[in-house]
Amino acid sequence: MAFLELIGLTKKYGTFTAVESLSFSVERGSFVSLLGPSGCGKTTTLQMIAGFEDVTAGRILLNGRDLAAIPPRQRGLGIVFQTYALFIHMTVAENMAFGLEMRKVDRAERKRRVAEALDLVHLSHLADRYPRAMSGGQRQRVALARALVIQPELLLLDEPLSNLGAKLREEMQLELRRIQREAGVTTLLVTHDQSEAMALSDQVIVMERGRLRQAAAPFDVYEAPQTSFVSGFLGKSNSLRGHLTGSGPDGAALELARLRLPGPPTDLRPGEVELALRPERIEFVSHGHELVSGTVSEQVFLGDQWLLRVETPLGTLMVLRRNTGHPELAPGETVHLA
Repeated sequence: MAFLELIGLTKKYGTFTAVESLSFSVERGSFVSLLGPSGCGKTTTLQMIAGFEDVTAGRILLNGRDLAAIPPRQRGLGIVFQTYALFIHMTVAENMAFGLEMRKVDRAERKRRVAEALDLVHLSHLADRYPRAMSGGQRQRVALARALVIQPELLLLDEPLSNLGAKLREEMQLELRRIQREAGVTTLLVTHDQSEAMALSDQVIVMERGRLRQAAAPFDVYEAPQTSFVSGFLGKSNSLRGHLTGSGPDGAALELARLRLPGPPTDLRPGEVELALRPERIEFVSHGHELVSGTVSEQVFLGDQWLLRVETPLGTLMVLRRNTGHPELAPGETVHLA
């Protein structure tokens, strides 16, 4: 049985539907991301799980319990917000002990739990410091430790790293995954950052306009997107329209423009299809071995890679090429692709 299960979850504000018939499940101890653009309903979903928003329709089950009749404070949830929400007049240890005091945990047990949580996030040496004297990364760890110190059944994270700079955000991603694994707590993260979701998650749930578009492991969502939205939202993608002329376990044949290409086995029916082609899957080859040729129209330096736009009979293709330390192709040059 799934540890967290959403069944047909719906949220409406008047005539506007923020979340529509959303269903997915989360296994105990896993790290799952709700991923999508702003306004897709992911934060609203998290707020319904937390009890901050009423549910219009559907059910939320946590460890077999229907949360509908359970007040937010009794749901056994730890929550970390984007803004940290720390009390600036309290020390780190006092911030962390606050929730335990509200739950009438005795002093000795509070002290033990705070010490354990601080050790988990590697901040034991800052127990007596005030939030205003800490860095953004340190404050975020305190917020995380405060959510964990109450020993929640489920940890909810609402864009917790979005206020950090790029380098610190990458460092905190690694820390967040380490802390989650060591704590063993089931975690649901809301994020619009694709790389963050891919790096942290056991499962990625992609949302668009209040609906679930795909739920799978990060590798599967990236390599086998089920819709053009998922393909385009998770990384760069070339979208090509063609005609599937054969299908079955032995492979397929795909017609693109005037090209006829062999394809992998598929259960799709013959007819018009949309092909998602990742830029890093396209290779430069010598003349005579190409599937299509084209002309470079633009190149962008990305540090470890070059992104090129190539005009071909199939349309404009984005191609990623590793930076070898030498100048790349100039606009106007002819290239051969496969």
